Amino acid sequence: MSSHPLSRRTFLTVSAILPWSLSAFASKSIPVGLELYSVRNALKDDPTETVRAVAQMGYQCVEFYAPYFEWTESQTKEMKKLLDDLGIRCFSTHNSSSYFSRENITRARDMNLTLGCKYMVMASSQPVSSLDGWKQVADALNSAAQQLEPAGMKAGYHNHKPEFTSVEGQRPIEILAKNTQSSVMLQLDVGTCLEAGSDPVAWIRANPGRIRSLHLKDWSPDPAKGYSVLFGEGSADWKNIFAAAESVGGAEYYLIEQEGSRFSELDTAKKCLQTFRAQHSA
Repeated sequence: MSSHPLSRRTFLTVSAILPWSLSAFASKSIPVGLELYSVRNALKDDPTETVRAVAQMGYQCVEFYAPYFEWTESQTKEMKKLLDDLGIRCFSTHNSSSYFSRENITRARDMNLTLGCKYMVMASSQPVSSLDGWKQVADALNSAAQQLEPAGMKAGYHNHKPEFTSVEGQRPIEILAKNTQSSVMLQLDVGTCLEAGSDPVAWIRANPGRIRSLHLKDWSPDPAKGYSVLFGEGSADWKNIFAAAESVGGAEYYLIEQEGSRFSELDTAKKCLQTFRAQHSA
């Protein structure tokens, strides 16, 4: 077989293009999953068939929310086997703050390990009305991070509107970012950030490497629509959100989330994924 060595000019051209190509490939390879709260009624009726349907749509990962904590050890192992059989992952779970307590964190950690999770995310805190209260939430996250680290897991926090709403002249999300160790993931809920009047792109850029997953929930300022719009129908600037998340934020995976729409839960999940693929690849 004859060889065709590259000319110096060709080599330099390929070398210049290669880093860009690898970067582009890396961004496109970020898995997109579904926060299963989006299909909560179907999941309650039949967890196995719901997860199977989500995988068949093309989702690459899922995030189980709080009720998973009630599963038995056997049920947790069965769900992990189903995920493996379907070829999808569960990178994180969405947890009540009570699961981070001294009484519950060991059980929650073990269940997350069985599911193959990397992150255990606090879905929200108990009502907090002061900056000192938010510092206590940060302390709880740091404590959880230390307990999860020996098992190869990390803690995370998921914002809602209150975290982006000023308290004593400062946004609580800033308190959490400043007072938690860098291993604590700041899982960005785009929709609630927008509803609070904040800029998700600016927030991502202000916290490099810490926005390792995002809930892709759209939002409309029209009171008649709010969170009922499908992904891509609201006010989120997804093009720039994706660019910031992948170039600065450290995004490892995306999670589409829907609180409800004019379509059924499963149809909504399917339509949102189709729009995501079109917009993310554009």
